[in-house]
Amino acid sequence: MDSDFARIEEVLNKVSAGELPIRQAAALLAGESNMVFARLDTARAHRRGLPEAIYCPGKTIEQIVAIAGEMKKIGQSFFATRASFEIYSAVKAAIPEARYHADARAVTADFQPPAPQRGLVAVLSAGTADISVAEEAALAAERMGARVTRIWDVGVAGLHRLMRHVDVLRSARAVVVVAGMEGALPSVAAGLTDRPVIAVPTSVGYGTGAGGLAALLSMLNTCVPGVLVVNIDNGFGAGVAAAMINALGESTPKQ
Repeated sequence: MDSDFARIEEVLNKVSAGELPIRQAAALLAGESNMVFARLDTARAHRRGLPEAIYCPGKTIEQIVAIAGEMKKIGQSFFATRASFEIYSAVKAAIPEARYHADARAVTADFQPPAPQRGLVAVLSAGTADISVAEEAALAAERMGARVTRIWDVGVAGLHRLMRHVDVLRSARAVVVVAGMEGALPSVAAGLTDRPVIAVPTSVGYGTGAGGLAALLSMLNTCVPGVLVVNIDNGFGAGVAAAMINALGESTPKQ
C-alpha cells in the first residue's frame, strides 16, 4: 500500500510541475488505457519492473502500431516481441524512436530512462540456431536492469566449449540456457553451478524433435534438482524471470 501511495504522489507531483500531461497521468492512475481492441496495463511497470510487452503474432500491423503509439502517448517504453522487419518499418514510420533488434526479432522504444544495469545474468545458447530465442531472453533481462553476458554455441556436442565459461556460470545470479534438439545443455550447466538455471526449449531440431516437444520433455525430466523450465521458444519469459531473480540480490520486497 505504501508503494501505491508513493506512485500516486509521484504522478501528481509531476502533473503539478508540468512534467506530465493530464492524459498520461490519468492512464497511469487508472491502471489501464482502453483502446477498444486492447486494454493496456499501465501499472505493470510499477508492479513487475517492465511495461506490458506487445506480442506481435496474431495482431494486425495496424493494431501493433496503435498500441505502440498509445504507449508513447502515456510515456511508457515498449517492447514488441516476435516482430518482423515489416512490423518494425510500420512502427518506425509512426514512432521515430523505435529500434529493431534483428537477432531477438524485437522492436523497442524508450520513453523512460533505462534501468541501470546491475548484477549478472548469463544467457547461453546450445547452437547458433537457438540464438534468436536466447537473444530475446538477453534483451528482456537487460531492459529490466540486469547486466547480461551472452555465451553462444556451447552445446553438448562439444562440451569443452562450455567448460571455458564455468566461472561465469558460478558468478551469475541467474543462468538462462536455451537449447533445441535433445535439450541436454540446461542439465549440464545446472550440474556445474549453484545458481538458478532457467531452461528454454526451442523448436530447433529434426522431425522427431516435434517442434521443441522433445527438448521440453528432456528439460522437464532433468535429473538436476532445481532447474526451472519455461515454454517452447519463450525467451522473453525466461529473460524476465532471470531479471527478477537478479534484482533480488539488491532490492527489498515491496510492502
